[in-house]
Amino acid sequence: MLELRSTQQVWEAIKSLAVRGAPAIGVTAAYGMVLAAGVLDGATTSAQLVEHLERQGEFLKSSRPTAVNLAWAVNRMLATAQVHRGVGTRSLQERLLLEAHAIFNEDVAMCEAIGRHGAAMILPGMGVLTHCNAGNLATAELSSTGGTALAVLYEAHKRGVRFSVFADETRPLLQGARLTAWELMQAGIDVTVICDNMAGLVMRQKKVSLVIVGADRIAANGDTANKIGTYSVATLAKAHGIPFVVAAPSSTFDLTLKDGGGIPIEERAGEEITEGFGKRTAPQGVKVFNPAFDVTPAELIGAIVTERGVISPVTQQAIGALMAAT
Repeated sequence: MLELRSTQQVWEAIKSLAVRGAPAIGVTAAYGMVLAAGVLDGATTSAQLVEHLERQGEFLKSSRPTAVNLAWAVNRMLATAQVHRGVGTRSLQERLLLEAHAIFNEDVAMCEAIGRHGAAMILPGMGVLTHCNAGNLATAELSSTGGTALAVLYEAHKRGVRFSVFADETRPLLQGARLTAWELMQAGIDVTVICDNMAGLVMRQKKVSLVIVGADRIAANGDTANKIGTYSVATLAKAHGIPFVVAAPSSTFDLTLKDGGGIPIEERAGEEITEGFGKRTAPQGVKVFNPAFDVTPAELIGAIVTERGVISPVTQQAIGALMAAT
């Protein structure tokens, strides 16, 4: 079990992918703000504590730029601090802890609701392809309903639907092979690991009837950032007439961005490719391009499953209406 006792440790855990998955990053950042509130750095009033929290919040946001849940959670904690800035430092710390607990509990409930809303898409005998890991290990709680994209699969399985899953390895860090495959096996769901570049083949062989993935940020028009390689999978699905579905909570939408062109894409160290898991597989000194995410245009997405319902077709108007609903 990973224990984090400072904002520095939280930052490092998020940056190094010890904590990964947009919802899990958001929840962890919220508790990181609670840790920040416990280190006053000379603050003697709640107003000074709020200023300290603003600095620590910006620090936490710098760990990973693409997943909007990180900034969303930090900003929500800062808003709580602003509202209660006159209650004294001890009471303010207690209010922040309660808010972090609320974010955690809401994430659990959102995952369960996503599963319920999306489960009807999974039909008996269907082959489903997924990319990266959008399950228990990417969200707040390890449970039989955890995750976003995988919550849909878990719920369908609970309802007695039997289907098979193809899990892309998801290079370069193999989240699909290492995490998704493990999760699905633990749940008793039939899963087969394939290399990322095999997705087109299994689609052509008609082994796949649906693609479902998670998301790290969704723009107002539905353009969706997810793990690198998702755009390729969506393009292949379109070419083969296979529905491509995104599953994500409302906290993953960024309505301040009109389209995916404004989504910041994190670039990671080249060693993740050239020396993956400690073994060099490329020439010393070779140039490397290693974006962690890509953006799938809304026109390639057949539906977005959220805790509030399913958006289909994916349009700015439909997204705005769902997000405005209470």
